[in-house]
Amino acid sequence: MEIFNEIKPLRAFLTAQKKLGRSIGLVPTMGALHHGHLELIRSSRKENDLTVCSIYVNPTQFNNANDLEKYPRTLATDTALLTEAGCDVIFAPANTEMYASPSQLHFDMGHLDKILEGEFRPGHFSGVALVVSKLFNIVAPTRAYFGQKDFQQYKVITHLVNELMFDIELKSVPIVREASGLAMSSRNQRLNHEETGYATVFYRSLLLAKDLLNKGESIIPVREKVKQLCESFPAVRLEYFEWVDTVNLKPAENVSSQTILLIAGYVGEVRLIDNLIVE
Repeated sequence: MEIFNEIKPLRAFLTAQKKLGRSIGLVPTMGALHHGHLELIRSSRKENDLTVCSIYVNPTQFNNANDLEKYPRTLATDTALLTEAGCDVIFAPANTEMYASPSQLHFDMGHLDKILEGEFRPGHFSGVALVVSKLFNIVAPTRAYFGQKDFQQYKVITHLVNELMFDIELKSVPIVREASGLAMSSRNQRLNHEETGYATVFYRSLLLAKDLLNKGESIIPVREKVKQLCESFPAVRLEYFEWVDTVNLKPAENVSSQTILLIAGYVGEVRLIDNLIVE
């Protein structure tokens, strides 16, 4: 496996690979890898000749300095996992490599970055769009892989690709869950044993809501029942629970079209998100 910390040698290596006609899959991550990330690597390996995994904790997408400081950084462990998974290239740049000077560029995605995560994390998606644009320009992949857990992020990146006409095929890979149903997340590493148990309430809430909606119940009483369920768990604070369509994230009206339930909240000091498609 090749490991690069600088853009110029990575580009030179990938240019040589492309001249040989090899397709490239990109898996952008912030490290602290888990089996969900490794599923992205496996998906890329199935569909591409070469798989690149970026590991970079991007400061411009954090609107909470404490969250940025405490985000787990486990490069040595990540490297071992990626080696075992058959990843071909790791790109792990320093901040000075990705941001030679403070960026003045901001993205506006319309309503896509004003609702849900965008409402509670202002500026987050502008930072995501900025770093993903950089990675797309650096790697110029054939395909790029993202997890369904960050569904709104995937829609924002889809919009970005369409607007800027990146010649890249985007792939969304289903959520990987613990046996308890908890969606795998790098932030799970910050939960203690009790909090890990409490955190399953978010998936339980999604399952409850999906069942009630499929039985014909309206979203208002469903939202109240989700709130009550979350409040029954110690240290859990619900931030939002919404039911939207999967195309433009507008509020859903019925289950006849494909819709998705999205939830976010805190368990102790750790903020988690999850979602479930309603079919």
